Amino acid sequence: MQHPIKRRKFIRQSSLGALGLSMFPFNKKVAPSDKLRVAHIGVGGMGMAHLNWFANLPEVDVVAICDVDNLHLSKGLAKARELQPGVKVSGYSDFRQLLENKDIDAITCATPDHWHAQIAMLAFEAGKDVYGEKPLAYSVKEGQQMLKSMERHGKIFQLGTQIHAGDNYHRVAELIQAGAIGKVSKVRLWKTGDTPKLGQPKVQAVPKNLNWDMWLGPAPYTEYMPERCHFNFRYFLDYSGGMFQDFWCHIADVVWWSVQPGGLKSLRAEGEAPKNSIADVPEWINIDYKFDNLDIYWTSKVPEIPGAEGRGIGAYFEGSKGTLLCDYSRRELRINGEVMEDIPEIEQTIARSPGHQQNFVDAVKNRTLPESHLAYAREMTLPMHLGLISFRLGGRALEWNSKKEKFRGDKEANALLERENRKEWNLA
Repeated sequence: MQHPIKRRKFIRQSSLGALGLSMFPFNKKVAPSDKLRVAHIGVGGMGMAHLNWFANLPEVDVVAICDVDNLHLSKGLAKARELQPGVKVSGYSDFRQLLENKDIDAITCATPDHWHAQIAMLAFEAGKDVYGEKPLAYSVKEGQQMLKSMERHGKIFQLGTQIHAGDNYHRVAELIQAGAIGKVSKVRLWKTGDTPKLGQPKVQAVPKNLNWDMWLGPAPYTEYMPERCHFNFRYFLDYSGGMFQDFWCHIADVVWWSVQPGGLKSLRAEGEAPKNSIADVPEWINIDYKFDNLDIYWTSKVPEIPGAEGRGIGAYFEGSKGTLLCDYSRRELRINGEVMEDIPEIEQTIARSPGHQQNFVDAVKNRTLPESHLAYAREMTLPMHLGLISFRLGGRALEWNSKKEKFRGDKEANALLERENRKEWNLA
């Protein structure tokens, strides 16, 4: 993709960032004409982290903030102006108006999951590159549409899996790809955590500061109650998929990077929704995935394996020569009865990241693939969607055709690969 960004001729890249010396190279001065102009859509939670990260990159000017909640919008604008005094920052309550601003080069999106795909596709169409918070999309169909849209418009996308930039995942991938534990045949993934006890609350009047209809957007309409809104969105299948969907890509990422699972053949999930609660996502979920030459098992509790105790999230690779256990920042190899953190003889083969956000900025300027690019993110995210479909069908065993991306002989399951948006909010 060789599409230069309009209005500017960007510098090739941050020299310090390329060397991996600093996530935020504060001592680097950048001419105003070389600045990447970034806007943030959704600043109620993770979006504020986006704002802080990008505002601290010398090559970036944060120029716009958007949120459907005026309280969030005001807070975001105040923070942007505090972090970048002298930079004009505009506020929007409708992201469509923001996307019409031709002076914006890229956006970040940290809305609830059910908005991710449409905002990204409309941004691509408007000529913007996108840093999108995980998960990639609400459904399998949306992920397919996002990839086609990005390729059609020649844009850049980075998934917000910040842990991908850390040294630990780089080293795990190097060790496994170098054959340190032999051929990997099984992987165990897990994430513990409870779903909040939301009970059976009553419908309330929509607060004046919130555009509830737009917050719902493409999702089915329902009357407002605060227990369904903002952070709690992740506990409703209309918008997300619970703890499982929230953390799948953070830990599955190291698996897809290390062994590139391919040829998914079948899966089956078992789990339960919270009792006496309006939340309907899995309280716990176990899933068995069968790939070509690889089995992946997901659980909501810590598996009984050496070294896993006390780790609320983790990945455990079983190879022909040994095992490797890791979480975000630690790793432990067991080979021939010996426990070790590393094998120094295995050379470093993967270039280290200058920081996840800096990598996105560099990719935008150079028109290159970022670390967590869309095609990779879609492949890694797809099994998550399929696991939730099996859960929604009562734990039905499902056969999968990887080439056609369809279930074999199951119309009901295939119907759940996509969702019809509310007509008035079917924008992309």
